[in-house]
This record gives sequence, C-alpha cells and structure tokens, in this order.
Amino acid sequence: MEYIYLLLAFTFGFAFKLLSLPPLIGYLIAGFALNAWGIENNSSLQEIADLGITIMLFTIGLKLNIQDLLKREIWLSSILHTTAWIVFISSIFLLLSLIGLPYFTDMSLATAALIGFAFSFSSTVCVVKILEESGESRTRHGKVAIGILVMQDIFAVLFMVVATGKIPSPWALLLFLLIPVVPLLHKLLNKSGHGELLPLSGFILALGGYQLFELVGIKGDLGALIFGVLIAGHSKANELSKALLSFKDLFLIGFFLTIGLTALPTLEITVIALLITLLLPIKFYLFFTLLTKFRLRARTSFLSSLVMSNYSEFGLIVAAVAVSVGFLDSVWLVIMALSVSFSFVFTSAIYKSSHSRYNKHKDQLKKFQSRIPLKEDVYPELLDTKVLVIGMGRVGRGAFETLAKLMEKGVTGMDADLDKVSSLREQNFRAILGDGENIDLWENVDISKIELILLALPSIQDSSNITNQLRTASYAGKIAAIARYEDEVQPLLDVGVDKVFNFFTEAGLGFAEESFEMLKHAKD
Repeated sequence: MEYIYLLLAFTFGFAFKLLSLPPLIGYLIAGFALNAWGIENNSSLQEIADLGITIMLFTIGLKLNIQDLLKREIWLSSILHTTAWIVFISSIFLLLSLIGLPYFTDMSLATAALIGFAFSFSSTVCVVKILEESGESRTRHGKVAIGILVMQDIFAVLFMVVATGKIPSPWALLLFLLIPVVPLLHKLLNKSGHGELLPLSGFILALGGYQLFELVGIKGDLGALIFGVLIAGHSKANELSKALLSFKDLFLIGFFLTIGLTALPTLEITVIALLITLLLPIKFYLFFTLLTKFRLRARTSFLSSLVMSNYSEFGLIVAAVAVSVGFLDSVWLVIMALSVSFSFVFTSAIYKSSHSRYNKHKDQLKKFQSRIPLKEDVYPELLDTKVLVIGMGRVGRGAFETLAKLMEKGVTGMDADLDKVSSLREQNFRAILGDGENIDLWENVDISKIELILLALPSIQDSSNITNQLRTASYAGKIAAIARYEDEVQPLLDVGVDKVFNFFTEAGLGFAEESFEMLKHAKD
C-alpha cells in the first residue's frame, strides 16, 4: 500500500476517533478523497482488502458457539428478522421506483430484495466495539446481539458462496476428513505459545482453509470460516482472536479504501443514503418485537436491539460480491458505504445513553415482555448473603475467594459471564449470574440483608452506574469499589461509593508489606 493511502487513512481515521466514532468511517472518506484525486484501485490494494475479509471470517469462526446459535431466540429471530427486513425494504424500494426517484427507476424485485438483504446485516465491527468499550460483551444482551451477528455473518458467507456460481469438485467430499484432523490443529495451537507464533499460526490456518476450499471449487471465504469453527472450542481460541484483531483491522482498511475508490458520492447519493439511514428505527422495532416474542426480558431485548440498529461492513462485502458478478450496479456500493457510516454515527451516539433510556421508559417497555421468562433470565436468589462481590475478573475473583475463606459463608460472587460463574460453582463457591447495571435485577431481589457490596469492575462508569442503580433500589449498606488511577477516585466517591481502593497503589502497598514480612522472617 502506497504511503499516501496510509497517511490519508490514518488522518481521517484519527479524526473520527477523536470524535468518539469508529475510525472506519474515516477510512471510507479517505477512499473517497483518493478517488477525487484521480487515484484508482489496484491489484495490491485489492489483495490486502481480500486478506482482511479472510482474517475477519476466520475470527468470526473462532467465536462460534454452536450451542448458543441453536437457541431459538438466536437462529429463528435472525431468520425472521432478515426475511421481514427484506420484504419491508423491497416494498419501500419498489414504491420509490414507481415514483421515479434516481437510482430506483426500473428497479426489479430481485434487485430490491438483494439490496434489502445487504442492508439487513448489523455491523460486527461497530457492535463488538461498543460492547467491549462498555464492558458488556459477555452480558446477556451482549451475547444475544453477538449470536445474531454470527448468524447474519453465516447468511452472508452462504450468499457469497452461492453468488460466485462455482460448482464444487467431487474432491470436495474429502473436506469431511478435516474433522478427525481437529486434534492435530489443537496441538498446533498448544505448541504455538503466546508470542508471535500464535498470530502466525492463525494466518496459516485462515489462509490454508481459504486455499484448500478454493482447490475443490468452493469459495475460499467459507474455508476460512470453517477452519475458525474447527478450533473454536480450543482454550486458546479467544487469545488467538485477540492476537489477530489488530491485523484484521489493519487489512480491512484496504477494503474500506477500495469502496471509496469505486465512485464518488453526489448530492443525490448522499440524500438517498440519509433516507435509508432514517429507516433504522424500523430495524430496532423488528428486533425488539421478535426478541420479546421469544420471551427475552424487555431490557435484554431493548439493549440488544439498540446496539444492532445499524448497517454492516459485511453488507458492503455482500454488495461488492454482487457487483463483481453483475447482480448490482456499482453506485449502490457508494450508497451503502455512506449509509453504513451514517448508521455508525447513529448507534455510537444513541447507545451511550441506552441504560438511562431504558430506565426512563422501562414501565412501558415491560408491557411487551412475556410473563414467563426464559430459564436464563430467571432472577437469582441472594439468600443469606452478607457480602456481594460484583465482577469476577482477576481482582474481583481474588477478593471474592479471600473473603469466602475468611467468612466461610455469607459471601456471594456475581458476574454477567456464565463461564466465570460456572467455574466458581464447580469449585463449590456461591456464585450467581447477573448484570449489575440491570435496575430490574435490583428491584426483584432482596438486597436488604446485604451489608457490603464490592464493585470489582475495570470501568468507573460501570461502577458509577451500578451505585446509582443500588441507591435507586433503596440499598442502605456499604459500597466499595476499585479504581485504576488517582483521578478516578473522587468521581466514584461523588456518586455514593463509600470506599475506593486505588488498584495500583494498593497492589504496591500489599507487595511491599508482604516483602517486608519475608525480610523480617529471614532475619529471625
């Protein structure tokens, strides 16, 4: 990639980062800027773009949990939402075709349905980024959203495979032999360690899967996804995904630049993109209606639907494939690129106040939820809990296990991550599944006997929100929280936390005290 490509991508990406918006919006604009200067797409940039897509599909495969996807509220709501959205968008577009709006004139039903399909996806990049930054990727609504995203990605990959029109070779049947090879792949990961060999092994597997599927006449993108799925159950799958994250994001810059190099947006194109962006509330409504019909609680449905109210970079990939095989005019790539960018701005802005929005309208929203919740959504019981530790990360778990040993009983740990809760239960610790930022939780459990709540969370915003929720629910006990930096202490005290422990200061103090004790014993 020429230096000018990188410089412009960095400049625009950095500018949008400062605005607290996804940098990829800047990458798209950088592509438009290069196009305006007369720079054309080239084979090198296209290869980088293709590599980014391959790595992205491989990392999606790494996150696939088949058991989660088999839940009715995930797979069926994904299918119904995609179908309903395609019908809705197709109807709107055909109506605009009758009116004679530019770029809609003489649009066929098949074209309208294809564009609707491309717009049906929600952005994996945008949603995961928002959830990770807010510490909600392992919450109930976060896992629901990610599950639906994965299902949508599978739809996209299947379309890409079918759209190319390739007829698989008879040798494709030999791909089933990959199943007994899985233990060998796991051994490869075990031996790769934690250094540079780990991401390199990821590249080998992703590109190897791509090339292997291409050899037997199947689109290589599906191969990258399948190879990710084959090692998704490995203990290092999550570590590998994180190791590849920066590489994936870097290579995908090439993809977003190629979209911008396709064509320049005109005023008409920009207006159409804005009009399509205005349809996002319908996307939210469809998600919310379906999820509540499948008995998810109103809060889970609301937050999941809100974070998925955007258009996807994967929709751009689908549109790019459709353009390459002649199904779609290239101008729709530009319309989609602008719509995706506008939708990211919409979601990033509105989700910042998502919890307060729910709290404000929760009485109205609860009218839509089922009276009989799903098993995963039944509120836990705190029984004789005296001390509740919220957040089972390294600090929280350490504090929880120490208190559990000192007090023997009356200590309960809570986390929104089922895996962490299950791990504690296997060791006979008392642990419950719950999201501390859920006001409905505190209003439906008995917290009157709890004397102390420890907030062992990395984000002071999360700790502040939970403190507000507890005080709103009339909790009268003590609250303690941790802070990583000195300037985070006072804001926590201001919202009602009784005691704040500076993580690094306390860790250093404990380290010094323990070391000094060793020195005293050595002298004795």
